[in-house]
Amino acid sequence: MASGIAATKAELAKLKCILSRAKNIVVLTGAGISVESGIPTFRGPGGFWRTYRSQDLASVGAFKRNPSLVWEFYYYRRELVLTKQPNKAHKALAEAEANLKAVGRRLTVITQNIDGLHQRAGSKEVVELHGSLFKTLCLKCHSMDTDTNSPICPALQGRGDPSTEGSQKDIPLEELPRCKNNDCKGLLRPYIVWFGENLHEDILARADYELDLCDACLVVGTSSVVYPAAMYAPTLAARGVPVAEFNLESTPATHLFKFHFEGPCTETIPEVLKDICDPSNM
Repeated sequence: MASGIAATKAELAKLKCILSRAKNIVVLTGAGISVESGIPTFRGPGGFWRTYRSQDLASVGAFKRNPSLVWEFYYYRRELVLTKQPNKAHKALAEAEANLKAVGRRLTVITQNIDGLHQRAGSKEVVELHGSLFKTLCLKCHSMDTDTNSPICPALQGRGDPSTEGSQKDIPLEELPRCKNNDCKGLLRPYIVWFGENLHEDILARADYELDLCDACLVVGTSSVVYPAAMYAPTLAARGVPVAEFNLESTPATHLFKFHFEGPCTETIPEVLKDICDPSNM
């Protein structure tokens, strides 16, 4: 039995062969792929903004108690993401999607991330399970809008610095982001699925559709512990679909998958996706 680098190369060749035949590839991505672009997870050890964990601010209750504070947190995250760039893994996925589409095949990203880096890299088929930092929801007319303005509203200009804890007054409610519909002008909230909320039904339906079609799956930079995404890859594996996990370490679901590759996804993902449209790999 081969071991070490030889084993990895052999397994990589097997996976490339599978991907070269696949008609509908689904890629499940999590925070790990964006960490390599310099975006913090805001979860787990060290994942604090000021004295708050993301769980402290990512709820309907938190927004009702202090919408100014919650908007400052998400504004800070929006501005931080805008300083970062899609990395080689994001770009490799976008390139593979385009190349596969040209030959009548498909690659769809289902992501837990809210940073929009897949789209900025050029991916078109992206299912955002948890929403987006650059989308808003009106609490009055319930319309959803995309807004990439910086700042999203004048009152948030210069706000959100983690070091300014308690040094600034709350932003008045009427100065927070408001609906662009002149007949509404309702208060906007980030279009994020917060703790205690269900994922949007249309998004779940799209994810289920792609998973039903899937004949090969890549799991990239996710610990596979947040539901419902955590059950997607194990369900595919139980159905007999080849699943390959790419992470810095093993996860609770690793033993369920056909392949596991450890290392930075900026190195592993471009390599595995290279030339999967080449018939010689089949």
